[in-house]
Amino acid sequence: MENQLKYVEVFTDGACKGNPGVGGWGAILIYKDNVKEISGKDNDTTNNIMELTAVIKALDSLKEQCHVVLTTDSNYVKNGITDWINTWKSNGWKTANKQSVKNQDLWKQLDLLSEKHIIDWRWVKGHSGHPGNEHADRLANEAIIQNV
Repeated sequence: MENQLKYVEVFTDGACKGNPGVGGWGAILIYKDNVKEISGKDNDTTNNIMELTAVIKALDSLKEQCHVVLTTDSNYVKNGITDWINTWKSNGWKTANKQSVKNQDLWKQLDLLSEKHIIDWRWVKGHSGHPGNEHADRLANEAIIQNV
């Protein structure tokens, strides 16, 4: 079954001017020769919210189950979805310190979307010249300055 899934590469990034402040997110989705760019902004947000939003919007834009290789420069997103989320869910969405998980609504959305796809989560160092990450970073920063 997995061999018949569409193979999609996704690169995501979030940016914020001030934290909190005006933020933007960007994502690039690549399927064969097709490249789709998506982005958006929020006037009062945080960097972590924008990182999560980029991933959520990218996965939500896929119309069918896919094999996704998702590359992010956010350890918060990668570690959260591949490791921490299991503990959060078993602890009633509380951290190890018994605090409510921040951005819980977004984590729940990402968790649901993640179950729809086969996802290989990849992390790259931000601003290190990785073409996909640099492109997503550009989209996120352009979204911040656009009057959308």
